[in-house]
Parts: sequence; structure tokens; C-alpha cells
Amino acid sequence: MKLALDIFRALADESRLRIVALLGTMELSVGELAQVLGQSQPRVSRHVKILCDARLAERRKEGSWVFVALGERARVMPVLAALDAYGVAAEAEADIARLSAVRADRAAAAAAWFEAHAGEWDAIRSLHVAEDQVEAAMRALLGPAPLGRLIDIGTGTGRMIELFAPAATHVLGIDKSSEMLRLARARVGEQAELRQADLYALPVADGGVDVAILHNVLHFAQQPGAAIAEAARVLDAYGRLLIADFASHDREELRARDAHTRLGFADAQIAGWFEKVGLVLERVETLEGGELTVKLWLGRKQGVPVREVKAA
Repeated sequence: MKLALDIFRALADESRLRIVALLGTMELSVGELAQVLGQSQPRVSRHVKILCDARLAERRKEGSWVFVALGERARVMPVLAALDAYGVAAEAEADIARLSAVRADRAAAAAAWFEAHAGEWDAIRSLHVAEDQVEAAMRALLGPAPLGRLIDIGTGTGRMIELFAPAATHVLGIDKSSEMLRLARARVGEQAELRQADLYALPVADGGVDVAILHNVLHFAQQPGAAIAEAARVLDAYGRLLIADFASHDREELRARDAHTRLGFADAQIAGWFEKVGLVLERVETLEGGELTVKLWLGRKQGVPVREVKAA
């Protein structure tokens, strides 16, 4: 009885119903919720606290931003079903449209940043351990066997293609930035097919690749879980996804200066996203030695329990 009372009290407000409906589509920051609802961040934060106290939502602080996601699936799914049955989900379509506009503005700003900084891209990665150490660790994780069909998601200047193309039967590099693709074409020549595309809508059929790479891409993604889901979609049976990115950190200035959307990731976050899309977190490697710690996460559609490997 207490469980039901807590839930119904938490939902006894139009704004909180709208928040739950929005979170049913994706994880959102408090700032995004405030923009969509047209309310102040303190007010939205109070609504979020009530939902979290009822365990309908979960908060995660990342620098000065707070991200909000739905709570435990078993607790929340009956609520979402009820919202759908009573038409609340349909009424939330206007909120979702406003959210799309907010995110489109941010995506346009990020795209402009990438176009402006494409020529400096390799030098920008100087905050972490030397790139050759990262590349060596990636080689070791993928192993010496042929890679088969490879997709480099967010290929940038094409360095991952240059590195792994010799072991692949076919390579596709995608990037949303035309300027990045221009640089990649100059670098990789005929080693790969390069296409302008969005990481949330890869131009590949289900099961069309054997290995997917997200190298220093995920922290720019507004929806990291969706990017991982799309990468998992194109993986064949036993296909592998290798992510190279930053461990969680508090370098808040990177949001404005270098267009980072997320301040790194925790192992549990990646594992949770993997599990939702049918991937097993097979290996994790930690590379320290710079201002930021680099993490490598290797997922497979079927695999063995995670093993942590720490490198200086």
C-alpha cells in the first residue's frame, strides 16, 4: 500500500507527469527538462526530487549538470503503461517536439564547432595519455585475428581507419562533418568507403558489420545510450563494439571550450547501456597518465565476464 501511495503522490502533478513521459523516451538533463517545460531549473529540480524519492526517476550528477533517467524498470513500466492508457503519452508529443528543437540547436552548434576545428582535431586530444598508447591498447583488445567488416563511427580525420583497415575486409567510415570527411579522404585514400551520416542512423543494415569503433566520440553524443544501441544494431552475431573515451571527470570547461556534452563515463553506465541492447561487456581497460583517464570498453553480442586491466 505504501508503495502505491508514494507513486500516486509523486504523479499528482501535471509537470511531473510530463517529466515521466519525457524520460520514457530518453535520459535528459535538468536543463533540457526546464527548457521543454518552460520552467526554472530550481522548480524542475524540485519535481525531479519528488520523483526520485518515489524511485520513479534517478539522478546522476556530472560536473555542474544533473542527468535524470527513469527508475527501476519493474517499478516504472506499470506507470508508463498507465500514462499511455490514459492518453498522457500522446499529449507529451508537443513536449517531445520542443525537446527535438532544443537538441537540434545544440547539434547545430556542435557541428559548427567541428567544422571550425577539424584541422586541429588530432592536436586537441592532448589532455590524455599519448595517442600511440591508446592505439596500442585498442589493437591488443581487438587482437590479431582478421576484423571482417569494420565501421568507424565518427571517423574524424580517419586515424582509426588508417590503423585498422589492413586487418579488415571492408571498412566504412561515417561522420556528420563534411570537413572532417574531407580530411579523412586525404588521409585514407582508397582504404575505406567514407559517408556523411549521423551516428544515430547508420547507413548499414542490421547485422551488417563485425566490428564497430567509437573512438573519442561518445562524450560528444547528446544520447550516448542511443548511439550505443545503433552501433549494436549493425553488429552481426558475435560482433564487437570497441569504445575509447574518458572516464568520469569534472573538467567542466570542456563543455564550452571543446563542445563536450558528457564529462566521461563510468563502467556501470557503459555496462548498463550494453545490457539494454544485448551486448556483454567483455573487457575494460584503464589508461592513466594524462589529465584525463582514458577507458576502453569492449562489448560483444556474446562474451565472457568483464575483466579489468589497468595500465600506467
